[in-house]
Amino acid sequence: MTGSPHPAFPTLEDIRDAARQIDGVLIRTPFLPAPRLSRLTGAEIHVKYENLQVTSSFKERGALVKLLSLSEEERRRGVVAMSAGNHAQAVAYHAQRLGIPATIVMPKTTPFVKVEATKAFGANVVVEGETLAICQQIAGTIADETGAVWVHPYDDPHVIRGQGTIALEMIADGPPLDSMLIPVGGGGLIGGIAIASKTLAPQTQIIGVETELYPSMRAALDGTEGVCGGNSLAEGIAVKNVGKLTLEIARHFVDDVVLVTETSIERAVNAYLTLQKTMAEGAGAAGLAAILADPDRFRGQRVGLVLCGGNIDPRLAASIMVRELARSERIVAVRIIIPDQPGVLADIAATIGACGGNILEVFHHRNLLTVPAKGASVDVTIETHGPEHASEISAALEARNYTVTRMAPP
Repeated sequence: MTGSPHPAFPTLEDIRDAARQIDGVLIRTPFLPAPRLSRLTGAEIHVKYENLQVTSSFKERGALVKLLSLSEEERRRGVVAMSAGNHAQAVAYHAQRLGIPATIVMPKTTPFVKVEATKAFGANVVVEGETLAICQQIAGTIADETGAVWVHPYDDPHVIRGQGTIALEMIADGPPLDSMLIPVGGGGLIGGIAIASKTLAPQTQIIGVETELYPSMRAALDGTEGVCGGNSLAEGIAVKNVGKLTLEIARHFVDDVVLVTETSIERAVNAYLTLQKTMAEGAGAAGLAAILADPDRFRGQRVGLVLCGGNIDPRLAASIMVRELARSERIVAVRIIIPDQPGVLADIAATIGACGGNILEVFHHRNLLTVPAKGASVDVTIETHGPEHASEISAALEARNYTVTRMAPP
């Protein structure tokens, strides 16, 4: 839905001015077609790789524009910010570059990799509070006590116009788009992109994407009380309260906001890793998650995705890949009831091997009450080529007179 700009909204010229300010300082990230994602989804997908920024996130744009707006006296007082990670790193990195003291408040749930990266950029990091709302209160207190300038992660005109430079680059570097799918936390990213896009390419649908656990913008647009909470893979958009300014921008310029499940976000992270060979954190993959969750809506459309961040814990990324292999039955776990006698394990291994399966783990049980006194059970995790291959292996084991039960994925 479009409407007349509000006097407080950044304008297209404000966003263009921000683009001039960051030109040559920040990376102009590529906006490229993604044929493998297109085959996966049925949409013609183009990806803006903001995970290639120095701090692996789009947040550098808004943070730098905000810091450049400060007076010399404000720079001397320093800045304070709160963030689950990406805004923190962006403010810390560019404050260090510009010689501005920075204090960053981060919630206790922030991934370790993001806390350490923020410290590495020279900021004073305060890890307190369970939620971003609590962190914002702590940061506000620090600002009041020290005189530091508050750098809001999203509800600030300078931050919003900085994020809007992404849309300028997408429009200049790519083909005309039917839709842009933009992750939504507090609304700064979609706010800046929506203003620029609806001014330059009004035919493009601007669709926000939130996790079902934190439907803040969707609820605010509907005039309802959003129920937010839970441990989301997309912690970067796990925001309970959207900005006042960003909400008004969304009302004027955003066409829709959709919600995605945690499972869809996992699938999207895995798709970026395995198909595009690039790192996407949960929030960064939210746009792709929306297409995976509702492919019919976007089938045949030319869709622009903003991979807005790649700061995912490597162990979490590895876990997601294994979980997706289990969902696609390329890793299966079976429990086999066997007679407790010599040679049985060798026979099971030979049967699985003859079918082309690869054994990853084996657990041997003798004391389970569900197993006959003279029997045993073996839990075997097997790498397969997919569902048909997994069924073939199970059938071969059953043909050897073993009782085979499929277990939950490992």
